Amino acid sequence: MDFSWNADQRALHEEAVRFGASLTQSEVAPAPRIDRNNWKALAEFGALGLSVPPAWGGMGLDALTTARVFEGLGYGCADRGLLFSAAAQLFACAMPLAEHGSSWLKSAFLPDLVSGARIAGNAITEPDAGSDTSRLSCRAQREGDVYVLNGEKSYVTNGPDADVFLVYSVTDPSAGHLGVSALLVPRSSVGLTAAPAFDTLGMRSAPIGQVHFQECRVPCTHLVGQEGQGMRIFAGSMKWERACLFAFFLGAMELQLEACVSYARERRQGGVPIARYQAVSHRIADMKLRLDSARLLLYRACWLSDQGENTMLEISLSKLAVSEAALCSGLDAIRLHGGLGYVAESGVGDLMLDALGGVIFSGTSDIQRTLIASKLGLR
Repeated sequence: MDFSWNADQRALHEEAVRFGASLTQSEVAPAPRIDRNNWKALAEFGALGLSVPPAWGGMGLDALTTARVFEGLGYGCADRGLLFSAAAQLFACAMPLAEHGSSWLKSAFLPDLVSGARIAGNAITEPDAGSDTSRLSCRAQREGDVYVLNGEKSYVTNGPDADVFLVYSVTDPSAGHLGVSALLVPRSSVGLTAAPAFDTLGMRSAPIGQVHFQECRVPCTHLVGQEGQGMRIFAGSMKWERACLFAFFLGAMELQLEACVSYARERRQGGVPIARYQAVSHRIADMKLRLDSARLLLYRACWLSDQGENTMLEISLSKLAVSEAALCSGLDAIRLHGGLGYVAESGVGDLMLDALGGVIFSGTSDIQRTLIASKLGLR
């Protein structure tokens, strides 16, 4: 197995680090909003279309290279809320459209998503259907050449600022998971209301909120794929998101590890650097172990996906490893810094707060464990 990167991949990663460092921190008061200047800059860099085919304005990169670029962005950019919003659009909205949308639908929306002219939100979670997507209550009833959409979606990333939504709704209640379909719904649609953003613990510059549909009429031409393919389309988007999105946490963890090593060498207690104390050095060793283990699992999942393999097991292992590692190492960084780590102004605790969301979104850690157990024949 070859663990090296080619020249183009190395150059993209290095460019991503430099570009990420050039972005300014987004304002989050009085409520999270997407910084349109940073959004446009991300688009010009290519981040909003890394894996989108060139025919629609993207770069057409494979999953492994896409992940490597997001890893570089995560190392260079401290605004992980911005990166989360960008990745959520690319992997959960643009890629399903690129892989399943009609030629008309792709030409009408994909170039604007890639260029940053439009922002998209993925709408699947509901108040009574979080991890269990088989219990969707949002309905889309066909009436002639339109679907009439009724229901509510929760925790829609980019929802408060989105110009268009990829909405999963039930078109055939009698067909179970085969009765769910995906519709691309413009924000301007009558009957669509996007609520203000929640005030979240981490990644606070990413606007997340509820979206309501009341007798919202959506043209049938906005159906993504075919009726009943919604869950298959969603599963495909999660392959991208659970692998590539979490790569920016790897970059953030790498930067955090370097900062902890530097601090441990410089901070003195008892007349010696705290790095000399085994309790400190072992904690940092564990951070390195988690990072490298998670990184290898993510690279493997992306590489196998690029080979066309069935990667549900590998992607679940990767998502679980990265999200839990980011949370554990974020807490370790606070402990290593002592009182300073507890001071919000120091920024030491920022990654831990951001990582809290990682063990919940894109399928909770326990959902990943359930998927892993299933592939092992335990369910």
